[in-house]
Amino acid sequence: MTLPAPVLEEVEGFLVVRDDLVPGGTKRRVLEPLVAASPAREFVYASPAYGYAQVALAHACAAAGKRATVFVAQRKALHPRTAEAQAAGARLVEVPHGYLTHVQVRARASARVTGAELLPFGMDTPEFIEALAGIAKALPVEPREVWTVAGSGVLTRALQQAWPEAVFHAVRIGHTPDAGRATLWRAPERFEQAAKTRPPFPSSDNYDAKAWRFLRQWGRPGALFWNVGA
Repeated sequence: MTLPAPVLEEVEGFLVVRDDLVPGGTKRRVLEPLVAASPAREFVYASPAYGYAQVALAHACAAAGKRATVFVAQRKALHPRTAEAQAAGARLVEVPHGYLTHVQVRARASARVTGAELLPFGMDTPEFIEALAGIAKALPVEPREVWTVAGSGVLTRALQQAWPEAVFHAVRIGHTPDAGRATLWRAPERFEQAAKTRPPFPSSDNYDAKAWRFLRQWGRPGALFWNVGA
């Protein structure tokens, strides 16, 4: 399917990219054509339970008629995002006592055996970043200041490629990411905790929502905030 262009909305004096309106969010925009163009029939991803890429991959593979296999640490109950990925068609492999590094080892081993395409954490590849930068450049704006959350840092690096003259800020939510030339802030919540201050629109509580408090306090009027997913 062809996804609609990103919606831009002014919220509290800031310009927000509302990709929470797209099932699977921003990364689905890039994954869907890449998955469709690949000769692989199955795509494997090792995901944190809270991660949004698992949802994006599930929707992208469903649209392309291919299989998404998500490896994730076993929990007493599925995290809502893992459940959403499953509902969108992903096959789940729950890894007992699974730190992310162990989950990644299991995913790599499975891909070697089955011949599936293994996707890197955060979809951190030059091809993915270039495609995401192209989506940003197609927007009818040229922002002077841009805010994102940085898990892997893929989003902010792609936007830096799209808008080389802008000033960038990225809010760290876990391990130190490769945030390019962005000024890096650190969310006070632990990675698994939900944001204590949330924006007035749907936003991933472990990810994007954690940037809102920083944008409100430090962002310049008119700054752009990229909301990846709901």
